Amino acid sequence: MRKRLRNIVIPLVAAVTLAVIAAFALAGCSGDANASGGSSGAQPGPAASPSGASGSSGGGQDGSTSGPAYSEPTQVLLSPFSEAEAEPVRGGYIDVSHVDEGYAAASCVSDRRLKLQVVNGQNSYNYDLPSDGTPIVVPMNMGDGQYQIRVMANTSGSSYAELGSVSADVQLESEFAPYLRPSMFCDYTADSAAVAKARELAAGATNEGDVVRAIYDWMTANVTYDTGKAAQLASATGYVPDPDTTLQEKTGICFDYASLAAAMFRSLGIPCKIMTGYVDPGDIYHAWNLIYIDGQWVSAEITVDADEWSRIDLTFAADDEGVSGASDNVSYTDRYTY
Repeated sequence: MRKRLRNIVIPLVAAVTLAVIAAFALAGCSGDANASGGSSGAQPGPAASPSGASGSSGGGQDGSTSGPAYSEPTQVLLSPFSEAEAEPVRGGYIDVSHVDEGYAAASCVSDRRLKLQVVNGQNSYNYDLPSDGTPIVVPMNMGDGQYQIRVMANTSGSSYAELGSVSADVQLESEFAPYLRPSMFCDYTADSAAVAKARELAAGATNEGDVVRAIYDWMTANVTYDTGKAAQLASATGYVPDPDTTLQEKTGICFDYASLAAAMFRSLGIPCKIMTGYVDPGDIYHAWNLIYIDGQWVSAEITVDADEWSRIDLTFAADDEGVSGASDNVSYTDRYTY
């Protein structure tokens, strides 16, 4: 059942200081999974056995798929920023007019470094917000509840002061809503090359398992791991992947793999999360995907089950030479979800 209750409250803006937690670098595959410079309150999930993390080159056309007949969506779900419906804050706007659809957006102009902080209960995410007025879209990834969305400006060091905030009672249309549209770390439009490629790969699919297999096979066969980029970004923060760039260059780090896969799956109507966290052995900070399909794909290398979130790790699946730093027997600890 879809729920559409939404109640927006604009609180009195207070001078609040935010101490940003130090960022995690994606050490094994490089780059910063949280472009904000860190988030607090996100709970790590339990370690899990990997699907498709064996270092093989993909499932191939062998293996069986099942499920209801697949029908390509007639339109790509997008996440536009609506300044006309947004609430003003000092120097910018916060748009919560689409929170029931799984996202919020903000823009701001300032001569200081900015963060967008999204809080629900004890959990929070902090995102880099451009200071030139370019809007960003962030997912309502902490479920239903009373969200506080704050634009924060740097005062000194790692301290930030609030420029303005908006509260929103988020009642998601479904648990999948945040993972069916573009957002900051998975940005695309209806005209994106990644969307066109996804539709090409899904052509002829009889069920969602076929769609997953086609994208998995193509990415593991055609996108290579970029060791030079990994070294360059090893200690960097604030990296934001671009799906179309990864598709064009056919190379990237783990965050690039996860972002491109999410753009493809989401544009085809298949819920897909971008996950970041740790993999063992090696305690490597890494990025991968969780997908949810109405069907199944079972092969020698990977199993995607019906009606539950299934892990796929395209970086390790494409990484025949082990350059990303993990061995075959990998376990995962979920940290952040986008």
